[in-house]
Amino acid sequence: MNALNKMLGGRQGVVGLLILAALILVVFPLTLDAFRLNMVGKYLTYAFVAVGLVLCWGYGGILSLGQGVFFGLGGYCMAMFLKLEASDPESTKIQSTPGIPDFMDWNQITELPWLWVPFHSFTFTVMAVIVLPVLLALIIGVALFRRRVGDVYFSIVTQAIALILTVLIIGQQGLTGGINGITDLKTLLGWDIRSDSAKLLLYFINAGLLFACILFGKFILNSKLGRLLMAMRDKEERVRFSGYDVAAFKVFVYCVAACFSAIGGAMFALQVGFMSPSFVGIVPSIEMVIFAAVGGRMSLLGAVYGSLLVNYGKTYFSESFPELWLYLMGGLFIAVVMYFPNGLAGLWESHGRKWLSGFTRKPAPVIASPAPVITPPPAPADKKAASPLEIQP
Repeated sequence: MNALNKMLGGRQGVVGLLILAALILVVFPLTLDAFRLNMVGKYLTYAFVAVGLVLCWGYGGILSLGQGVFFGLGGYCMAMFLKLEASDPESTKIQSTPGIPDFMDWNQITELPWLWVPFHSFTFTVMAVIVLPVLLALIIGVALFRRRVGDVYFSIVTQAIALILTVLIIGQQGLTGGINGITDLKTLLGWDIRSDSAKLLLYFINAGLLFACILFGKFILNSKLGRLLMAMRDKEERVRFSGYDVAAFKVFVYCVAACFSAIGGAMFALQVGFMSPSFVGIVPSIEMVIFAAVGGRMSLLGAVYGSLLVNYGKTYFSESFPELWLYLMGGLFIAVVMYFPNGLAGLWESHGRKWLSGFTRKPAPVIASPAPVITPPPAPADKKAASPLEIQP
């Protein structure tokens, strides 16, 4: 228990995690209908990316503007399995080639491509959701960090990778569904994922995986590696001269962030029922950085709140002000950066804790002070004391 308390950052960390858990696991399911709750579940899939960015950017100093790549890879892996399950010969008997996804039949493909064949297995799919994004992050990290490519140059490279993958997905329409993506996902191992009960269960699974990622992130930050990440962020050369392999630590935390993002993408495909290249490119990747910035790039819990707030703002503004919602979202982000540079977590640290401590602090007991003791002045001497230098008669 003490180890868990220490890992979470003491009593206040435990309370913060319990408040977030109560909000996600109790308040939202009890107060929202099935449609809105599923939307919150979609928001939480983005929180996986934001939590990874807190580790990668906030503590490691690695600003990746291409996390949508890993989110998309995880989502496409899961979507490929779901699409194959929905494309059984009975359901696709009206196609020219039954047993393959519909978009392949539209593109006159007569045989399932070899790339898709392993995704008939759910075990392989789950492994691919983790392994493929981590492997790509490992290749990118080793190629760049070993050559000491960092700061803005690393951000530009990750943006270029996101753009390349988007163009590749759209161009290979027969393999990926093109601009429309992979749609019409219905079942998972014969279980209908479109029903309200299924969406509710997927929501809780999604929340459980998110809290597991948060706890793992807390474990990293409270270890020696967490302290080294902060040291590398502030004084990288000093850490390198101390004998540590800075590139290896950067690669590790970048792979962890990629793994978190991929899990979020896989859960997105399950909860929303489709996956498209619109979640892979530069724009969604920058939005994911905004989630972490609004929540606080030094707070794992703040990243979750930032994801919920920004995505709720997108939904509300797009529904209420369809012509102005992009400007309103931009104004929200600018206001947060200008007035709350540390995000919601910084606002809580500067004002929330003080208010809460003042609200919960007990008044100090009033103790009566003792009556003052009056000391009488010393009595005057009868004779003047003789000085030792005086000569006695």
